[in-house]
Amino acid sequence: MGYLAYDNRTIEFDDRVLAHIQIVIVQKLRRREGFLMSWRDGNEIGDGRSSIWLSSEIPLFFKFSGGQPPQINMAWIAALNLSANSSRGLIVSGENDAQQPKVVTRHSD
Repeated sequence: MGYLAYDNRTIEFDDRVLAHIQIVIVQKLRRREGFLMSWRDGNEIGDGRSSIWLSSEIPLFFKFSGGQPPQINMAWIAALNLSANSSRGLIVSGENDAQQPKVVTRHSD
């Protein structure tokens, strides 16, 4: 388990989840876009939901427990980006919840 440290809070995430949300968060904050991030809490802290407002003005620290970076799933990144750009903000979801973007092709008759 790795963690994200932000504004005197430490939030634990699986390294694979953390690697994917790190990409999305950094993309948003590089553009100086503040946004809401929400996730489901673990059973050990009540099994509820938590949210934080992320802003480029507050230092952010990512700590990974593993020594090797995980393989990145671009479909998952795309799903997380869609979420981050919505009015609900970034909803941290599992990799299995990510769907491949649908490609629509038009045929002219």
